[in-house]
Parts: sequence; structure tokens; C-alpha cells
Amino acid sequence: MPTHPLLTALTFRAKTHAHIRTPACPCGAATLADRPDATVVRHADTVAKAHAPDTDPAALAPRLITAARLPDVLLPPLAPTSTVLDTRLVTFWPYGAPVDPEDPDAAPWEDAGNLLARLHRSPAPTPLPPMRGPAKAAGAVARLREAGPHPAVGPVLSAWSQLPAWARAEAPMPDTTTLCHGDLHLGQLVRHPAPDGPWRLIDVDDLGVGVPAWDLARPAAWYACGLLPPEEWNRFLTAYRDAGGPAVPADGDPWPALDVPARALTVQTAARALTKALDRGRDLDEVEQALVDACARMGCAPAQLAPSPAK
Repeated sequence: MPTHPLLTALTFRAKTHAHIRTPACPCGAATLADRPDATVVRHADTVAKAHAPDTDPAALAPRLITAARLPDVLLPPLAPTSTVLDTRLVTFWPYGAPVDPEDPDAAPWEDAGNLLARLHRSPAPTPLPPMRGPAKAAGAVARLREAGPHPAVGPVLSAWSQLPAWARAEAPMPDTTTLCHGDLHLGQLVRHPAPDGPWRLIDVDDLGVGVPAWDLARPAAWYACGLLPPEEWNRFLTAYRDAGGPAVPADGDPWPALDVPARALTVQTAARALTKALDRGRDLDEVEQALVDACARMGCAPAQLAPSPAK
């Protein structure tokens, strides 16, 4: 398959930047991601990222500054500003070793909870735009509406309609001061320096101020849907609480704080899965069907997405 021009140019930029940092560069290149919303390449210990075409430079700039000023929580960029390549904003980062998807037992849930709590407790070092979590969820639902008919579309859209306006990006968030990641999952952690340095959070595209419970919502939703084992959820939640995370009470039932964001992330994930299945003309797999089923349950009993007592 031929390489598209952006990928070729970005690979060259990564190589050039790597050789400036390390003249005796061991020279090893790889494409880490090549999606419509991001192209990411690595050359030795340098990573170059072309951000989504609609990325706002005025919003990305303070996000980069924040990462640079919180190096104990966020992976700091190699430069605090972006550059432009073929109309795309490009940033440069040190390489960090990701979580091994083939070794779920080694997933760093405690580190994720600790880092997230520290992020939420950190004052924003520069004025930031709103965290983009609700806007991304709204985008996933909009794409689902355009994808075509399917029996599962109704339950997903019904669950979406029952969320409060702020969770659908139709009103300001009730918290406008807490520093949030905006898209927390295990793929957003790397070890730096690789391969066994401390864990750091990556990907500042959705970073901003907002409701901190949104950052706990994806693992909470997967737990509530029966897709994340209780032990792993408890490891994450306990570490977050032990580190003084403000999104949930220090003890007791966390679900009153987590319910709305967890429902929103369930809808977002179901909408994305259903859109991909429709695009590819295939049936939903077991995990995707579980997400749609959770949306259907929310439509019947919208007050809460708490896990069943069996968990």
C-alpha cells in the first residue's frame, strides 16, 4: 500500500528532530498511528504527532504549556509549541513505552488512579479551554445519526437523550476549574524514559477544565457493563481515592458522582462501535452488544448505571 504524503513528511520530520537531539541516533522508525484524527510516527526516541485537521491552535497552545509545566504527571513535549506541516499542527514528544495490550494482568491501574488524582489536584498552570470529553461524545452520537438505520441505534440515542445538557455538550459543565485529561484509558499511559521509567499520562488534545468524574467514567462504565473485572476497577478507584482525588467521595458509594459521566461514556463507546459496524457491514461482536444492551437498560431505568449487586 502506498504511503500518503503526510505520513512521509511526518516521518522525515521525526527523523530530523531525533538526529538533532541525538547525533548518534540508532535510527529506528515506526508508524504508531495513522487515523483521520491523528498520525503519529516514531524515530528512535522521538515521536512526531500530526493532530486532527480541525485542531484549534489557540486551544492546543495552552494544553502544551500545561504538559510542559506538569512533567511529574503528563509527558512533557520536546517543544512547548506546535509547528505546521501540510496544514496540520505537529508536535514532538519523547518516546514512552505503552501498556502491553497482550498482558492485561500487568495493567497499571494503581498508577493510572494515582496520576489522575494528582492531575485533578493540580491547579491549571495557564488558562485552559473546557475539557473536550462531552464534545467528543456528542461527535460520536452525531456520526451515529448519519451512519444509517440499525435496530441498536434507537436504544443508544434514547440513552443519550436522557443525559443532562452539560454531558451532551449543550451547556457549560458544572465544574469549570478542575484540570482534567478528557480521554482517560490505559492507552494514554506510557513509561518514560522507556522501557521502565515512571508512568506518565499522554495525549493533551482533550485536556482542559471540567468535571473530573469524566476521567473515571470509561473504566467505571466498563465495570458497570461487566467488561472490566471488579478487582481491576477497585484497584483503580482505591488508588485514586488514596491519592486524594476529588472526583468522588473519599469513601462510601462513588456512583452518585460517576453515574452521568459513566452513562455518557457508555453511549459514546456504543455509538462508535455501532458506527464502525455499520460502515463495515458486519454484526456487532459480544463486547459491542454488551454496550448497546447497557444503553437499552439506561433507557428503561435512567436514574443510574450502577453495577448489579452480583458484581
